[in-house]
Amino acid sequence: MKLNQMLSKSIIAMALATSLLSLPQAVAAGSGAGEQKASEKKTKRVPAMRNRVYTHLALAQKIGEEQGVAAGLAKLDEVKGRIEQLNSYERAMLWNFYGFMHYNNEDVPNALIAFERVISEQAIPESLRLSTMRSVGQLYMAQENYTKALEYLTLWRDTHGKALNDGDHVLFAQNYYQTKQYQLAIDSIEQAVVLREAKDKLPKENWLVLLRAAYYELKQPLKVTEVLEKMVRLYNKPEHWVQLAGMYGETEQEIKQLAVMEAAWQAGYITKGQDMVNLAQLYLFHEVPFKAAVVLEQAMQEGKIKKIEKNLQLVSQAYLMAKNDDLAIIPLKDAAKVAEHGNFEAQLAEIYVNTEQWDKAIDAATVALRKGELNNPGNIHMALGMAHYNLNSYDASLFALSKAKLFKPTKNMASQWITYVSKEQDMQVKRAVF
Repeated sequence: MKLNQMLSKSIIAMALATSLLSLPQAVAAGSGAGEQKASEKKTKRVPAMRNRVYTHLALAQKIGEEQGVAAGLAKLDEVKGRIEQLNSYERAMLWNFYGFMHYNNEDVPNALIAFERVISEQAIPESLRLSTMRSVGQLYMAQENYTKALEYLTLWRDTHGKALNDGDHVLFAQNYYQTKQYQLAIDSIEQAVVLREAKDKLPKENWLVLLRAAYYELKQPLKVTEVLEKMVRLYNKPEHWVQLAGMYGETEQEIKQLAVMEAAWQAGYITKGQDMVNLAQLYLFHEVPFKAAVVLEQAMQEGKIKKIEKNLQLVSQAYLMAKNDDLAIIPLKDAAKVAEHGNFEAQLAEIYVNTEQWDKAIDAATVALRKGELNNPGNIHMALGMAHYNLNSYDASLFALSKAKLFKPTKNMASQWITYVSKEQDMQVKRAVF
């Protein structure tokens, strides 16, 4: 599973905006106040931001917006040049501005360095520390460094000590999945789903995709199937139907597999060539050959699958299984045109014998023998012998039947037919004499 490569700039912008909103309050508190409200205070006093420092930082931000990031960074460098004169809160805000400017400049590595410096400062507002921890975790996700992302997100979670919301659980699940901690990913997603559903809201589709993937990695196909059943109920998308059918097949629930695929077909969800072939094969497996042939022919007519030998053969086999010889003829002829062997002509010869089209049977059998590479050569000699017999060509029939007798599968039948044709030939001779 691939997570988004880039995070929206609004993530970091929001974190900085939160910090900026606190600046006027800090300045207004005066140089002697320097304390947070009791509800925000932890164990350390937070010094106030002095007006002159705030003015320089705000100016750097303005320059960056109007003249470009490089100019804004240069102004921040001037403030950093007097860093020994800054208190911890002022230093934290300096690093915060650096981080935001580097991020806007798509320089994530330097943005991370700056934001990590914010966190390392001791006496800063806890809200700033927490928002920066979370932002750093998300930035490491964007860099695909999921181990570091987990490190900061776990620090954020343990520091603020509050219950996670559903989005927080998903954030952890994504990182757990990427670090191959699949059971932890599952636990986190399931907690997110519970919280979401408790508010009478649907769990987001991508949450269930992640849950399905985690169960799949743990080789728990029944759980994967359960998740897909839920995805079909809640989101009713074609790909979920097809995937659910596949999982029913993997878990040996073949009746459900066919039912789901057929329902998806009737709903117009089966549109890919390979999925149509899979449906046809399911029909054949469950002995519904006519439907298999219809699906395959539609797939070829719509250009979803090519009219190549194996596909044409599958159509013809489906019609033959459905006892519909007439409809099997067209795909067999098409297959015969592209095949180098004579097996399709051999099948055509057998169909023509069955439908008493003797001349066509002889023509098809002759081509089949000429092309060669036959799977059952004895059968084609039998067909040729029977066709010649019915046209009263007894010598040609006996010659073909003698060839069929050379092959073990057709030896006994050929012997019986030789006896029968020989008697018929003798009777014809006697009738001619008398």
